[in-house]
Amino acid sequence: MSELTPESGIGKILCEAKLIAVLVIDELDAAVPVAEALLRGGVTAMELTLRTPVAFDAAAAIRAACPAMHIGIGTILSPDQVAPAIVAGAEFGVSPGVNPEVIRKAADAGLPFGPGVMTPTDVDVAIREGCRLLKFFPAESAGGLKHLANIAAPFTHLGPKFIPLGGINLGNLKTWLDHELIAAVGGSWLAPRDVIRAKDWAKVEANAREAMAVVRG
Repeated sequence: MSELTPESGIGKILCEAKLIAVLVIDELDAAVPVAEALLRGGVTAMELTLRTPVAFDAAAAIRAACPAMHIGIGTILSPDQVAPAIVAGAEFGVSPGVNPEVIRKAADAGLPFGPGVMTPTDVDVAIREGCRLLKFFPAESAGGLKHLANIAAPFTHLGPKFIPLGGINLGNLKTWLDHELIAAVGGSWLAPRDVIRAKDWAKVEANAREAMAVVRG
């Protein structure tokens, strides 16, 4: 078993990175350039979502060309997606919800995994399955930091930390990062789907630099 925790392995790396770019890649030839642009801007971790047919191949291409980039595979909805994620070079896996079957498959395969939570029941199930670094999704529309603090309160003595995603942007990034429950923040605004499609790598790099200035600031 390889657990995703704030204290060790890839979990510790993500907590130190503080910022995770969340990507949807439609064309394989965009994979390496967008990763390179993020790295130039100082972003060293990404969640590559399984929303397009090229996602696994894109992850493998980035792994081969950009060893400094820490890659996670997101939107893992089925246990059958765990093995291909590992083959593609994923260092961690993420899902939008809590599926014990997927969590157990990832644990058996040695893939550190962070399920998505939004309710006290979600947090309870995730912790019972051995997860300690959890994705809070969708962060802003679910009620933001106030909601997260409320649902996490009964479990804080067990040590969970959260990576919010959904509605995070440059304007509220610091507020999220300053909260004690937050390990890191996921951001789709760093490399939006339309910007990747337009192959505007300068924009991706500029977004990454701007965000990292807040992270370091």
